[in-house]
Amino acid sequence: MSRSILVAVATASLVACGGSTSTPAESPEPTPASATEPTETDDAAGEKASADDEPEETTGKLPTKCKKKGEVCLPAEATVKKLCEESHPNVALHMFRKGTPFTRGYLTRKTNAWNASGGASDNSELAFDEEVIILRHRAANAGGIQVSGATGGYDALRWDGSCVTLAGEEVTLRLPPRAKAARIEWKWLDEPVQESLRANEKVDAAYKARRKECKGATIGTVSLKCVKADAKLSDVIVEHVRSGGELAMPSKLP
Repeated sequence: MSRSILVAVATASLVACGGSTSTPAESPEPTPASATEPTETDDAAGEKASADDEPEETTGKLPTKCKKKGEVCLPAEATVKKLCEESHPNVALHMFRKGTPFTRGYLTRKTNAWNASGGASDNSELAFDEEVIILRHRAANAGGIQVSGATGGYDALRWDGSCVTLAGEEVTLRLPPRAKAARIEWKWLDEPVQESLRANEKVDAAYKARRKECKGATIGTVSLKCVKADAKLSDVIVEHVRSGGELAMPSKLP
């Protein structure tokens, strides 16, 4: 084969090889960044939304949840309204029970009880360091109800199941050395609740001591021993509830 033919063949080969690599292969469409970056799953997003915006509980259920608002965690407004229309001593025990999320407040001074929500008020006196559960924040002048103090005040639940309206300066969130509690009236507790309380030996002993000293009296003049026995029974009930002791469900719910 002549040299000229060999050169022509070699040149043709080079051109053919160059043509096979000079045209780039068609690349795939770029993947959108949103498809490759990690995103919240539907379940995780749902859990986050649920945590940020807890659904309000309906009435007719035992209050177990609250919503954080500033320093306090408040029950659902519908529940608060029902709670403060009348006294709920059995529900109060459950709400004060150890482990519940509700914000506790403590009286900074003695003050007379009054209920701006329109429910019953016994006009008794709240003691210094008495423990309450914060139910609702009230502006300084909410709905025509004047609450003293620049920051307004609160509606709160007492251990006896009654609601009380307090000025902002009358309550603190700081736990005192020894928190007190409103006296619990045994006769206003549901029978199943009484039975569950008496399953505790200390409560049962205090109940029997009170029955002995008071001889069934609930009104009128009673002896000093009866008064002390009644106070002792209330104290041991509070101790039992604060420790997370067993309680039967109330028959009436707000």
